[in-house]
Amino acid sequence: MLIYAAFLGGVGLIVGSFLGLVSLRLPRGEDVVFGRSRCGGCGGTLKPWRMIPVLSWALSRGRCSDCGSTIPIRYPLIELGSGLIGVWAGLHSADFTTALMTGVLGWNLLIIALVDAEHFWLPDQLTLPLLASGVLAAVLLYPGGLSAAFPSALIPPLISAAVGFGGLWLLARLYKLVRGREGLGGGDPILFGAGGAWVGVMGLPSVLLWASVSGLSVVLAMLIVRRRVSGTDRLPFGVFLSIGIWLTVLYGPLGLS
Repeated sequence: MLIYAAFLGGVGLIVGSFLGLVSLRLPRGEDVVFGRSRCGGCGGTLKPWRMIPVLSWALSRGRCSDCGSTIPIRYPLIELGSGLIGVWAGLHSADFTTALMTGVLGWNLLIIALVDAEHFWLPDQLTLPLLASGVLAAVLLYPGGLSAAFPSALIPPLISAAVGFGGLWLLARLYKLVRGREGLGGGDPILFGAGGAWVGVMGLPSVLLWASVSGLSVVLAMLIVRRRVSGTDRLPFGVFLSIGIWLTVLYGPLGLS
């Protein structure tokens, strides 16, 4: 487990560097795969030694060596967060396949939470891969092995995804009917459904419970800091759903684990 944690922690740092770019480029409609990394200040192309996760930022003291412009601290924080997710996944898993798939889940949830927190947006480019990886995990981790996984391993995650999507979609429609305004974004049911592929039908209530507790914690913090919260204030519910999915996958449905 320590070996898994060390390996996935290192991989997570590299993944986090990529996720930082995705969180910046995807909302702008830029190429997230083939675009060259550039300084946000002078536009100069970054050399490979200036893209070492966390270390490059620390050695340069958070500034571009060419123009001296500040490199936002969000980038090393994303890299560190991604590395910690890898360590967490490795320490929590008894075999490498489970550890790897758990890490993939965590990294996917991290970029989803980042984009939603900063832009109130849950693009299909991020939520649908979460569904695909959930189905893949069900196949790879099927007790009978790959030879027995088809089609037995495919049905439960797809049913769970459909239940998750349908349930939250109906809840959103009921809210709009009663209150006369949108209460959830269009990507939230898709994210909840994709999470269902990971947690199963029995885990969906736990995801919502964790998400609700996380959201209420933020509201309480806002009340403490601002002393006032309006019913029209927007909250990135995808962030809280991501927390709920992660905790439910790692620790199981509440009351059943």
